[in-house]
Amino acid sequence: MTGTANSKGALFMVLAMAVFICNDALVKTASSQATVAQIMFVRGAMTMVLVFLIARHFRALPTRRMLTDKLMLLRVFFEIGATLTYLTALSRIPFANASSILQSLPLAVTLGAALFLGEKVGWRRWAAIGVGFLGVLIILKPGPAGFVPDALFAVTAVFFTAGRDLVTKRVDPTIPSISVSLFTTTAVTVLGALLIVPMGGWQPLDSSTYGLLALASIAVLAGYQTIIMAMRTGEISFVAPFRYTSLVWALAFGILFFGEIPDNWMILGVSLVIGSGLYTFYRESRRRQVTVGETDPAPPA
Repeated sequence: MTGTANSKGALFMVLAMAVFICNDALVKTASSQATVAQIMFVRGAMTMVLVFLIARHFRALPTRRMLTDKLMLLRVFFEIGATLTYLTALSRIPFANASSILQSLPLAVTLGAALFLGEKVGWRRWAAIGVGFLGVLIILKPGPAGFVPDALFAVTAVFFTAGRDLVTKRVDPTIPSISVSLFTTTAVTVLGALLIVPMGGWQPLDSSTYGLLALASIAVLAGYQTIIMAMRTGEISFVAPFRYTSLVWALAFGILFFGEIPDNWMILGVSLVIGSGLYTFYRESRRRQVTVGETDPAPPA
């Protein structure tokens, strides 16, 4: 793959992370007026319409087989859990803190792949996982003075999201991605509607809040498309580490729009999470190169 393709892939990944952080910022702003259930319902309904139009255009509407597929249902369960916990975290803790904790997702996916999918993980990557989660603990500040219990919602969101990503690898590859997105978005939207009354009832929303959620729905859709373009354009080992640019966007948004200034402990924790994640990507790249080298036929003498 050419360097130009990798550069384009990296650019798409940076754009994807920027768009996702924009979505998070819009949701956090809207959370001052709307409950988590309302955000799930309103944003989900808007996103669902957009995804439905795309799926219908490509003739990829979900079939009955998809709706009863056990892995699809399990993926929806994890997606719902991730949405509930992360939206709750965004509404209750500083914006940059929630985003920083989410950076441990690649480590959680590696851990889950080792524990549940039987993937081989050497001691170096186990050490990197340990260091990364130590960084998360530092961000959490597990002491009576600095610990915020609501931050555990973000930690829980990491494991729900990791479960979703691991299950996605097992979903029938013949099922179109847009069908998976439509099924998942519909389920999240319906659950949001059902939770409105248990979570405090419908709160009056002004036009600006609807506008924020409309922009968030567009941002989510744009993020999904650009991240797909990123992974299909460049080499995964080159493009994937650019996921961490989301933290730069998150810190910038936190400072500019929410007045959140990171302290030294948070900077240390974030550095450990990012460093361990980059090392994990590096080791995974080396492992793939070795595997390819072992399976390639010997060159002619």
